[in-house]
Amino acid sequence: MNTAVKDADTPDGRATRWDEHRLQRRAELIRAARHAVHDLGPQASMGDIATHAGTSKSVFYRYFGDKNGLQAAVGERAIDFMERELLAAAETSDNALEGLYAMISVYLTLAESSPHVYAFSTRLPPETSEATEGSTSSGPSGSASGPSASGGQPAAMADFFERIATVMDVHFRDYLRQQGRRPSVDSATWYWPRAAIGMVRSAGESWLSTPPGADRPDAARLARKITAWLTVGLSGTYAAVDLPDQPDHHVHPASTEPSTPEQEQS
Repeated sequence: MNTAVKDADTPDGRATRWDEHRLQRRAELIRAARHAVHDLGPQASMGDIATHAGTSKSVFYRYFGDKNGLQAAVGERAIDFMERELLAAAETSDNALEGLYAMISVYLTLAESSPHVYAFSTRLPPETSEATEGSTSSGPSGSASGPSASGGQPAAMADFFERIATVMDVHFRDYLRQQGRRPSVDSATWYWPRAAIGMVRSAGESWLSTPPGADRPDAARLARKITAWLTVGLSGTYAAVDLPDQPDHHVHPASTEPSTPEQEQS
């Protein structure tokens, strides 16, 4: 037996263990950075984050390159978690209306649970944002018509909204079929899923920037209102839409702490 060939085909155990260690350590640093941003704000520097995490800047630079790399890693983890929760909300709802309400509720509740982490995950650094100015967003088919389809946001966030729009498009088409409606191929109706995402995100981020208090509705109330706007139009400002008081999908409640590692299944 040719042992040289066997040895060449067998992964080095030490190298494998080292790769596993690096992946584990990287996940730990992402969690530590997320907690630091939650406490300190999205403007926290690499030094601030490292001090909060009880380590040195050099460790973060070694694993992520720079703050942009760290931001991308934290954003991808947060976005993946939010996407799982949104899809679960849609899948466990009895009908399209309840599904829409549940998804909006999940989005608002998770964003509210840590506004700093949400901002850190969804906004490009100033120098990167300037480089993407002039890029165009996708049309109803999801095709990009410019040099960047991200529209001044992290690529992971742009991909996330595109995937959610695709899911909403499927449910929207099912709803139209149930209503006996068959819009033509060139109908502006097909822009609804992406228009809905734009409204939810814009309203949600404006809501997050409003200081908590008597003048700010809670997440469930705002979700009901946005659902009404999206389904019955401007009359939804005062319309009573038949929705449950709380989404069927159990959302992790808003708290002063970001999601735990167990919640993220990291």
